[in-house]
Amino acid sequence: MDVKEGSSNKTTRKEFIRKSTCAAAGISLGVSAIGSPALGSVLGANDTIRVGFIGVGNRGTQLLAMFMANDDVEVAALSDVYEPYMDRDYSKVSKQFIAEVGDRVPKMGEQFSRKVGKYQDFRKLLDQKDIDAVCIATPDHWHAVQTIMALDAGKDIYVEKPLTITLHEGRRMIEAAAKTNRVVQVGLNRRGSSIYQNLAKMIQSGKIGKVSLARAYRISNMYPDGIGKAQGEKPPTGFDWDMWLGPRPRVPFQYNIAPYKFRWWKDYSTQMGNWGVHYMDAIRWMMGEEAPAAVSAHGGKYILDDDRTIPDTMEVTFEFASGAIIVFGIYEANGGAMIVDGEIELRGAKGNLIANESKYRFEPNRGGQFQDRGRLIEPEGFEVKSSQSYDNLGIIEVSTANLIRNFLDCVKSRARDEVWCDLETGHRSTSFAHLANIALEVGTRIEWDAKNERITNNGAANELLHYEYRRPWSLG
Repeated sequence: MDVKEGSSNKTTRKEFIRKSTCAAAGISLGVSAIGSPALGSVLGANDTIRVGFIGVGNRGTQLLAMFMANDDVEVAALSDVYEPYMDRDYSKVSKQFIAEVGDRVPKMGEQFSRKVGKYQDFRKLLDQKDIDAVCIATPDHWHAVQTIMALDAGKDIYVEKPLTITLHEGRRMIEAAAKTNRVVQVGLNRRGSSIYQNLAKMIQSGKIGKVSLARAYRISNMYPDGIGKAQGEKPPTGFDWDMWLGPRPRVPFQYNIAPYKFRWWKDYSTQMGNWGVHYMDAIRWMMGEEAPAAVSAHGGKYILDDDRTIPDTMEVTFEFASGAIIVFGIYEANGGAMIVDGEIELRGAKGNLIANESKYRFEPNRGGQFQDRGRLIEPEGFEVKSSQSYDNLGIIEVSTANLIRNFLDCVKSRARDEVWCDLETGHRSTSFAHLANIALEVGTRIEWDAKNERITNNGAANELLHYEYRRPWSLG
């Protein structure tokens, strides 16, 4: 997909998403996914898919807009623990929420073609019989419970990343889905990127030779205040704090936990899960790896004096039985690029790859000591050229829109094996984050048996593969 700059004709957001998803499907499958022989048609190309949305805050609102951009989607219901989000009324949002997280509070105000069910309790949404599929965009600690309950309710599911908050949850989700004929897509958006779809094929075909090292970083200098400090207090009007906590222990509400800053509290998320899963998924996909054999991690809360319960500085090394390593760093107490003009680097025997969702380049290696000094591959690059004429639709949004379109096509065809990021894929990629966090917690290099999903050299570390849920929540 090469979107040229300087187009004189204004293209609507809906038209651009539709064209972009068709282009990506054609690149990946060799034909248009809409009406393709590979997918077939069960519901029919014009049939409407009625979708319920569980969690319609920051990310949930983004996904709501991208689902609505598809002509065959009808919004059937919304569920959120915060009434102004559920009612789509920005004017009723707590002023302190806005002060804490700014534009992470969605503006809302969408227009729906029909009456939409609205529920603070997601279980009532799942009871709505005319819903075909659900989109789950709640905090990480909710994904497993809600996905399994949605499967039991007979719904197809689009669930945001990271798939889980514990390793045990992922396997239970896969087992639950195996008992149904439901379509499940995990929102690792780079799976919908035409750039990464092509790179996965090129790298696995030997484009840069055997890859011995890959690396990526999440850098966001949060000095000096981080997520700040806060005291427990009464939640704002219309916020069901007990339901937000769900399976996690009861603690007082704090404004630097919800609605968005939960990502810096290990009970609800981590930056290894929030950002690391994206990069680990893309890297292992390109390298053809399933899981690491060993993991070591270093880091801590070195600089930021805030309430976070995760490191402000962290480095992880993943070792593979194939003879390769991945290095991932999270730096939230300093700034500056580590990989110039890219988000991921793969270093192969013949050359190196620098890539992100909008472009890539292959840099040739030359022979080193005792070797011929000539180039081992030729330089090569590609860039998707976006434009202001497309309503500021970001390239990451296009990748997510592609993933959503693939999900909708599979809902119609019932082709579960045609989803671009199924539960097994999402679970394996999310496992990288859990293993990194466990290695840091126990302070040792851990060895991983990916087949049995057990840590083999540290019994205590296996205790961190799951936790005891607060009643009445369970995995069924």
